[in-house]
Amino acid sequence: MSPFYRDTWVEVQLDGIYHNVKSIKEYLDPSIRIIAVVKANAYGHGDVQVAKTAIEAGASYLAVAFLDEALALRKSGIKEPILVLGVIRPEDATLAAEHNISVTVFQLDWLQLAVNHLAPRNSLNLHIKFDSGMGRLGLKTTEELNEMMTFVKSNPTMVLEGLYTHFATADEIDTDYFDFQYAKFEVAVDFVRTVSVNAPMIHCGNSAASLQFPTKMFHAVRLGIAMYGLSPSEEMKGLLPFPLQESFSLHSCISHVKKVSAGEKVSYGATYTVDQEEWVGTVPIGYADGWVRSLKNREVLVNGLRMPIIGRVCMDQIMIRLPNHVEVGTKVTLIGEQGQEFISIDEIAQEINTINYEIPCMISYRVPRVFIKNNEVIDVVNPLLHDLPLNK
Repeated sequence: MSPFYRDTWVEVQLDGIYHNVKSIKEYLDPSIRIIAVVKANAYGHGDVQVAKTAIEAGASYLAVAFLDEALALRKSGIKEPILVLGVIRPEDATLAAEHNISVTVFQLDWLQLAVNHLAPRNSLNLHIKFDSGMGRLGLKTTEELNEMMTFVKSNPTMVLEGLYTHFATADEIDTDYFDFQYAKFEVAVDFVRTVSVNAPMIHCGNSAASLQFPTKMFHAVRLGIAMYGLSPSEEMKGLLPFPLQESFSLHSCISHVKKVSAGEKVSYGATYTVDQEEWVGTVPIGYADGWVRSLKNREVLVNGLRMPIIGRVCMDQIMIRLPNHVEVGTKVTLIGEQGQEFISIDEIAQEINTINYEIPCMISYRVPRVFIKNNEVIDVVNPLLHDLPLNK
C-alpha cells in the first residue's frame, strides 16, 4: 500500500459501490448490461478500485472519457471491455485496437483518416454516437448514419459494436424533452435494425434514465452518479426505487490548537474577528486540495459536533472554532459521518451552488484515497508517492 504523511484523506466505501451496482442490476431486466462509468478517476473515487468492485457486482463493461483513462485501466490489469465516450485522434486508432478499447465515432471523415492507421491484424470496435438533442457530440441524421455504416461494412478492420445517445434532461420530473429525444433516437435505432444483419449494442440510459425509465433502456445502461450513491438530481430523490449508499467521505486531523482572545483576527484578510475568548484548531486541508475558498462558511465534524470554519480558506489549511480544548490529532470530518451527525456531498454542493457530481471530482490528487471493504482498509492510493522509492 502507498503511504501518506499528511493527515488528510478520502475514504471510499467499496461495499457501497457494490450495493449500488447490484441494486440497479436487480432493478433492471436481466438482459440489460451494466456499463460502469469510471471516467474522471471514477468521479474522484478511484478508477481501478471502483472498476473492479463494479465488475464484481455485475457490471460487464466500463466507460471512460479519454483514451488515456482507458489505457490506465489496461495498465492496471483491467481486461473487461472499455468504451471511450469522448473523441480520440484518428492516428491513435491502432493503439485503441491493440488494447481492445472501443471508441466513440460520429464523423465519416474521422473513419476515413483512422482506417489508414489500422493494421490488418487488429480490428477497432466502434460505437456510433447519435445526437438526439444533447447538442454535444454525435451525428444528427439517418443519412449520416447510413454513410458511416456503409463505410464500416466495407472495411474489415472496423466493427460496429454499438449505437448510443445521451439525454439532457433524464434527471428532471418533466419528461417532455426526454420523450422528444427518445423518439428521435428510436428513429435511428429502427434504421440500424433495418439495414444491419447483426444489430449493435444499443444504449441510451445514464443513471437518471435507467432509474426513471427502466423499460426503455435497450441493451445496456451507462451507470455513473448512482453507482457512487448519489441521486442524479435533487428532484429525483423522492423517486429513487431503492436506497443508494454514499461511498465518499473526506477527513483530516487537527494539527494545532490554541486559545485566542477577544479582538484577535484569524486568517488572510483578517476577515474574522474573535468576539470572545475561544479555542481555534488548524486543519491541514485547503483550496489546493479542492476545499475551495467559497466553502469558508461550512461546518465540519469534530467529536460528533458541527464546528464552523472561521476566516478564509488557505491553500493548505483551514481554521475552525472549537467548543473547548481538544487534542492535536483529533479527527475532523468534512464530508461523511461522525456520531449522530452526517455531512453529505449534496449539502456541500448546495453550499457552493453546484451539483453533487462536482464535489468528489474537485478533491484533488494531493488527497490520498483509502479504500475500505468489509470495514477493512484494502488499498491506499497516493499519487504523490506513486512509484517513488523511500529511504527506510
